[in-house]
Amino acid sequence: MARVAEALNLPGKGVDLTVEHFLRLPVDSLQVASIRMVLDGFNSWKTHLFDFVDAFRSTRNAELVGEPPITELDGRLRALLASTVEALCAESSRPAPAWCAGVPPLASPWFVSGIENLKASALAESPAWFRSRDIFVLGNFLSRA
Repeated sequence: MARVAEALNLPGKGVDLTVEHFLRLPVDSLQVASIRMVLDGFNSWKTHLFDFVDAFRSTRNAELVGEPPITELDGRLRALLASTVEALCAESSRPAPAWCAGVPPLASPWFVSGIENLKASALAESPAWFRSRDIFVLGNFLSRA
């Protein structure tokens, strides 16, 4: 482990502490969802996002949103996750974690549905948490059918 720590420029116990920190993360946390998105590819975001949303809504556990998405995550998904966390925190009358404020708006608008005929509806319906980051979704985006 000492050689790994040295290669990563971490202090002696740095690798152990990093691994221990990761193992303490709840398996349905936002950060773990972001890791799964990176590993499974961009198009896997719907599954992992909504698994996280369901877990948060059922537990209201603040630990699920305490850690930001990993830095390797595509910027669009990072912004989508921050906006989702802000919406869920507002829904449960709790402040959003500080890391959300550090997630900037996208350089160009992202219409999540990708369906041309829904763009006007998304412009009108998109909640403020998403609009503020140039993400446009339908009003029922976080609802399950």
